[in-house]
Amino acid sequence: MAALTIIARHPPQSLARSLTLTHAVLYGLGVTIGAGIYVLVGVAAGRSGMHAPLAFIGAALVMSFSAGTFAELGTRMPVSASEAAYVEQAFDRRWLSLGVGLLVVVTAIISAATISVGSAGYLGVFVDLPAPWIISLVVVGMGLVACLATRQSVTLAGIMTLIEVGGLVLIIAAGLGAGSDVVTRLSEILPASGDIAVWVGLSGTTLIAVFAFIGFEHLVNVAEEVKYPSRTLPRALFATLGLTAVIYALVVWIAIVAVPPEELSRSPAPLALVFEQLTGMPLVTMSMIAVVATLNGVIVHMIMIARVLYGLASQGNLPFALTRLNPTTGTPVLATAIGVGAILMLALAVPLAGLADLTARCTLAIFAIVNLALIRIKSRESEPPPGVFVCPGWVPFAGLVSSITLLMLDRVAG
Repeated sequence: MAALTIIARHPPQSLARSLTLTHAVLYGLGVTIGAGIYVLVGVAAGRSGMHAPLAFIGAALVMSFSAGTFAELGTRMPVSASEAAYVEQAFDRRWLSLGVGLLVVVTAIISAATISVGSAGYLGVFVDLPAPWIISLVVVGMGLVACLATRQSVTLAGIMTLIEVGGLVLIIAAGLGAGSDVVTRLSEILPASGDIAVWVGLSGTTLIAVFAFIGFEHLVNVAEEVKYPSRTLPRALFATLGLTAVIYALVVWIAIVAVPPEELSRSPAPLALVFEQLTGMPLVTMSMIAVVATLNGVIVHMIMIARVLYGLASQGNLPFALTRLNPTTGTPVLATAIGVGAILMLALAVPLAGLADLTARCTLAIFAIVNLALIRIKSRESEPPPGVFVCPGWVPFAGLVSSITLLMLDRVAG
């Protein structure tokens, strides 16, 4: 109650709505397309061979249910700390809202710390410094970028996203120009309808591929800074998911056509192997692109963490000081600094191998809760408020079931 009284007397400063659809899509691609695809190509090829592209298409379809849920809730409540706001609206339980918001923050901190450690490995090729120094420079440097005006930091992240995606597009272009096999062998993608073993294996590969799409949902946490969110946010969510699916499917198909699946599955750097075979260019080129990809992943996670902390404070769930915006950049610098500090401590002090596995599990748990929140909200109203994106009533049920199923399968596999 005291927190609500403070907010009534001193309402939180508002974030500026400066992000266009282009900004939003680039942000979404930047936080979704990551280092995972570089590893998953080999894993998918080893499990499903020439059928592997179907797993990524199937994963995108599974994720599309939750994307619809996030699109509707994001237009109903275009605010920071959006998952917490959805839960508060649905269940009116402040402790549950705070718990979900903090779960989003912790998940993003683990992910950003993991990416920061990975970036040190790539940067070590170019910079002769101990890994802890490289990690510290990466986290602090990207933290300073995240403190810039949102339009500036997201624009920079968007440029890095274009470079990151450009590396994958380069592989696609090289594969399409290498010969006719990419087209003539398309029939090999489809397994025989009666081959149960292949379809079972493909479902397992789809489970792995799902994790390559996690990240698109972070778009809702910058909804408060998006122009015309009721129109822009759904388009950005589905464009991010669709473009990611097309890029992944093409990259995986070209990879398994260029390099036999068995060899691809044995390679510690499968995409680098494909890149070298198709282009003849030195591996250092792909290493440079990987550096950009990892740095971009750190930036977009920092931006999201700061917005969730800001949003939780705006809702009265965290200290009001976290809502203060820098007068020059208009960004929550204190919230950003807290996120940067947590990422740095985790990256330097904690072995991340086991923690990294928690990222996907926590995300699926958040998906399940958010889908349940929309089911609850829809059940209490006769018709939705005007001006929001409305998904069919069965969509959040499909999102809930698919999230719980994937979470259970992941625990069994783990």
